[in-house]
Amino acid sequence: MLNGRTAAVLLVIGCLVVGVGFTQSQPAPDAAVGTGDSRQTLANNWNDFLHYTRIARLDLAKGYGQAILQSKPNPSELFQLVQANQQGYEWALKIADTSRDEELAKMTSQLLALVDQGRFQQRTEPKIIVDEVRRLSSTPRGKMTAIRRLKDAGEYAVPFLLDTMTQAIQDPSTETKLSDMIEALPQIGRPAVRPLAAALQTENARLRAEIIRALGAIGYPEALPYLKHVAEKAPAADLRDLALATMRTIDPQAVGTPAAALFYHLAERYYYHDESLAPTAGLPFGNLWFWDAQANRLQRVEVDPACFHELMAMRCCEWSLRAEEQFGPSIGLWLAAFLKAECTGVPMPGYFGQNHAKALVYATTAGPEYLHQALARAVNDRHAGVALGAVEALATTAGEKSLMYTLGPSQPLLQALMFPDQAVRYSAAIAIANAGPRQEFSESRTVVRNLAEALTKNAQPASATGGQPWTPELAEMYALRSAQALLGVAASRNPTIDLSLAQPALVGATKDPRAEIRVLAGQILAYLSSPDAQRAIAALALNGENDANVRSAAFGALVVSAKLHGNVLPDVVVGDIYQLISSGQTDAAVRAAAAAAYGALNLPSQRVKDLILDQAKS
Repeated sequence: MLNGRTAAVLLVIGCLVVGVGFTQSQPAPDAAVGTGDSRQTLANNWNDFLHYTRIARLDLAKGYGQAILQSKPNPSELFQLVQANQQGYEWALKIADTSRDEELAKMTSQLLALVDQGRFQQRTEPKIIVDEVRRLSSTPRGKMTAIRRLKDAGEYAVPFLLDTMTQAIQDPSTETKLSDMIEALPQIGRPAVRPLAAALQTENARLRAEIIRALGAIGYPEALPYLKHVAEKAPAADLRDLALATMRTIDPQAVGTPAAALFYHLAERYYYHDESLAPTAGLPFGNLWFWDAQANRLQRVEVDPACFHELMAMRCCEWSLRAEEQFGPSIGLWLAAFLKAECTGVPMPGYFGQNHAKALVYATTAGPEYLHQALARAVNDRHAGVALGAVEALATTAGEKSLMYTLGPSQPLLQALMFPDQAVRYSAAIAIANAGPRQEFSESRTVVRNLAEALTKNAQPASATGGQPWTPELAEMYALRSAQALLGVAASRNPTIDLSLAQPALVGATKDPRAEIRVLAGQILAYLSSPDAQRAIAALALNGENDANVRSAAFGALVVSAKLHGNVLPDVVVGDIYQLISSGQTDAAVRAAAAAAYGALNLPSQRVKDLILDQAKS
C-alpha cells in the first residue's frame, strides 16, 4: 500500500501531466502508449522525454520515459530515432551519467540499453548485410555506402562476404563482382581479423589467398600466427609464399618465429586480457569463430564475456599444439587458462559438449611439468583460483621428486607455501606433506606452520580462497585434511619435517569441538617426544565429557606414545588412569583401552599387584 506522502506526490504529478496535456493539446504519456501509429507515438514520447529533461521538468520527463518502456518498443525503431537526432542522444548519455535524480538516471540508462540493442540489431541483421553486399556492385555512390555499412556491421559482415565470394569464385557471372568484395573485405578492419583467421581453414585455395591478402591489408599482428601456420602447413607453395610475404608487410621480424611460438604469445595476450583483443564493447557476449568444414562457412558461437579471453587463450594454445605437438609451454598455459575460465563461475560454452571434462581432470592428467608451469604463472600473477587448481592437481598425482620440481630459478610449489590466499598455502603444505619428502628443504618449517594453522583456522567471512568465501565448511575440510597429512608425516617418522612446531596447535586441537579432529590430534601427538604431548593425550582420554569412541582412541594413542617414549606422565595422572580401570562404572571399551595404555606405560609391579588384589574377593 502507498503511504499518504507517496500518494500525494503521485496525485500532484498526475495533475501536472494532465494540465500540460490540455494546454499543449497533446496526449499525456500514459495516453500515448499504444494509440495511433506506434512509430509516431514512439517518436513523440522520445522527443518529449528529451524536451522535458532539458527544461528540468523531471516529473514529466519520467512520465514519457516510463511510457516508452511500458510500450516495449522495437529497439531498432528507437535506434533510428537516435540516428536522426544525435544531439539528443548525447544529451541522454549525459543525463544517465550525471543526473542527481536516481530514478531518472536509471530510466535513461534503460532507454539507452534499448538503443544499444537496436544498434546491434541494425548492424547484424542478415538481410541488411546481404543487401549491402549486393549493393557493392551497384553505383559508385552505392558502393561507398555499402562499404561504410559493412564496416559498421564489423565481424558480422565477414561470413556473408565470404559466402558470396565463394559463389563468385565458382560462378564469375554472379551479380556481385568478386573484385568489389575483395576491395570491401579489408576495409572492415580489425573486427574482421578473428573470423578471417578462422576462415583460413577453407579448402578453397582462391578464397584462402584473398583472406590472406585481406589480413595483410588490415595489418594487425594477431593474424601473424595464423599466417605462419599457413606458411608452415599449406600444401601449395604459392599459398605458403603468399603467407610469408603477407607477414613481412605486418611484421618482418615475425617471419622467423615458428607458428607454435607465435600462437603461444598471442595466447598470453588473451590470458592477460590485452585490451586490443577484447570482444565488441557494449554487448552481453563475445563471439568465437569456427570454420564449419561440412558447410564450408564460418560459424559464430556466443560466449560469456567474463571468460572470452580465457577461451581464446585456450584456442590459441590448441593451435600452437597443432603447429608443434611438443610445444610444452602451450600445455601449461592451456591448463592455466581453463582453470582461470572456471574461476569466473559462468557456464562453459556449448561447443565444449556435455561430456567435456572439468579443468581438474585435464590438470591431473597433464603431469607435474605442465602443472608447475601453470602454478608458476599463478604464483607470479597472484591468481588464487589458478594456483589452487594446480596445487590440488599436484597433490593428487605428484610424488616427492615431482613436487620439488624446479622451473628456472624457482620451485613453484614451495613458493605457493607463502601465497597470500590461505587455501593455496594449506593445499601446498598438504601436497608436500602427503608426498613424504625425504630430502632436506628449507621450507619444511613453513609446511608445518601452514598445516598447524589450517588445523585451528576457523571460518572468517571477510577472507576468501580462490575467489570464494572462506566458509565454516571449507575451514572444517582443511582442518581435517591437514590433520590427516600431519598424521601421515608422523606415522612415517619423516626426518625432514619437524612436527614439534605444530605441538601447540595439536594440544589445542585435543579440545576441538569436532570429535574426528580430537582423535587425530591425539594420534599425531603420540609421535612427539614431549611430556606435554603425552599429557595432552592422557587428558583427552580421561575427559569424561568425551564419548567412549574418542576416549578409547585417545588411550590407543597413549599406547603408541608410551611405546615410543616411555612414561612421562605425572603420578597423579597415572593414578587417574588406575582409578578408571579399577572402577566398575567405566565403559567396558574405555576400560579395556585404558588398561592397554596402563600396561604400555610399563609401571612398577606394585601398581599391577594393587589392581589384582583390589578385585580379589577374599
